[in-house]
Amino acid sequence: MLEIDQYYGLSSPIHRWDPRLKIVSIFILIFSIMLLYDLILVVITMCFAILLIFLSKIPISFVLKRLKWVFIFVLPFLIILPFTFLGDGIEITHFLSITLYYRGIEYVINALMIMIKALTAVMLIFPMIGTSRIDITIKALEGLHIPNKLVQMFAFTYRYIFVLSDEFTNMERSLTSRGYQNRASFFSLTSISKAIAMLLVKSYERADRVFYAMRSKGYTGTVTTLHEFTLRPQDWLNTIIVIGFAIFIQIAAISSTMEVI
Repeated sequence: MLEIDQYYGLSSPIHRWDPRLKIVSIFILIFSIMLLYDLILVVITMCFAILLIFLSKIPISFVLKRLKWVFIFVLPFLIILPFTFLGDGIEITHFLSITLYYRGIEYVINALMIMIKALTAVMLIFPMIGTSRIDITIKALEGLHIPNKLVQMFAFTYRYIFVLSDEFTNMERSLTSRGYQNRASFFSLTSISKAIAMLLVKSYERADRVFYAMRSKGYTGTVTTLHEFTLRPQDWLNTIIVIGFAIFIQIAAISSTMEVI
């Protein structure tokens, strides 16, 4: 499993941006995008997200490899929504008990907006989190006064998801070395179920050991790093640009709505 922050060592304006302002600004932008219901504005925000990725110098291949799973998840909306229109209208085609009306084609625009907004929101995660070390990002969240339990939950999830992945890989190799073959059979399903159950048991035991180890070392829940945050004029400028763009698209959306009315 590749870490999302593996390109934190690059040099770009996004990397040099203060993590606290970066998280707040991009989160506001994501929230603003979710409120849009204009396809043109949604496409514009997607172009802006691509521009941020380009400025961050994160390889496009790295982003696309992870976006494909989001695309697969939202693709059914584009396929199913046109068939959700029920009622009188001009019928285009009929297959079994499914009828496609001309009005249903309009639903494609809504489905397309859902898809683009989802892809854009995920794309913005990369310049927001992928341009800083994960421990610095966690410290930035703490500096923004995010509830401490949420910050710790995020830190432990990111830390131990890789450990659990390695554990499951080792168990899979152990099964393969004993002649196990993954097939569509009851035996394969039983074997995988037992492996997952054993993984849960190991996770519980590891959590117990980690808890006592942390208590013995005096862990208080505070994130401690050698990095200290300093705000520069460029940080505020970047913040103004991103938040200003988020406000601009909302004003544009309101203006277009008023024109329609």
